[in-house]
Amino acid sequence: MATPKINKWQIALMALIGVVHIVPLYLLVSTAFKKESDLSSKWVLPGYFNLDNFKNAWQYANLDRAFINNIIITFFAVLLILVVGSLASYPLSRFQTRLNKFVYILFISALIVPPLTVLVPLYQFIVDLNGLNTYWGVILLNVTFNLPMTIFLYTGFISTIPKELDEAGMIDGTSRVGLFFKIILPLLQPVTVTAIILSGVSIWNDYQFSLFFLQSSSMHTLTVALSAFFSQFTSNLSWVAAGSLMSMLPLTLLYLFLQRFFIAGLSAGAVKS
Repeated sequence: MATPKINKWQIALMALIGVVHIVPLYLLVSTAFKKESDLSSKWVLPGYFNLDNFKNAWQYANLDRAFINNIIITFFAVLLILVVGSLASYPLSRFQTRLNKFVYILFISALIVPPLTVLVPLYQFIVDLNGLNTYWGVILLNVTFNLPMTIFLYTGFISTIPKELDEAGMIDGTSRVGLFFKIILPLLQPVTVTAIILSGVSIWNDYQFSLFFLQSSSMHTLTVALSAFFSQFTSNLSWVAAGSLMSMLPLTLLYLFLQRFFIAGLSAGAVKS
């Protein structure tokens, strides 16, 4: 099979995309390691090694507590998304009834609804349930708004799995539940990794739900904790840059560990959706 040729315009486009992503990271690193008294351009890396911004950001933003909050919310939200999303996608993919098609379209339609448009009734609903400043309240909110994309990916991926596997399992006496967990679920590894990364990044970096529904300082997540460095009269960009670098480290390591599954799951999950 001949290798497709890449012309100079494609190379230029890839280089441009790379620069667009690298420049903000470069400025973030440059700002994070500079002293507060250093007034040199952000485009120039410091000629010294300074960790004071990291220490101050960790101490004054209470990042230790914020990290714990982020881990708890992200872990349980992603876990619920994977369980509910995979279980819901199997019948939606295998049984093409009118009801299932309607339910699938309803889920996909939710992708175009911006969360802020329903913020007021959503806030009142959470208050009525006594879910303000609770883990379960913000976890359920994140599950609700990240579930449609997960169902979209799982449904498309399961559609690529031959139905003959289901028939063979049923002939052997396996129940539908056993069929899903023994045969289908092990084949969902690529799309599961994709769902973990997409939903995990979204929940880890969430600001809007954390800001409105976790108002207690002990419940602040990383994004809300770091935003405290900006006020009407002052802003400490170096501390925010240092805190941002620390907050992005866990997900960066997770992505590097799982990246070989990510593209395969993302492309396969959209094949027949």
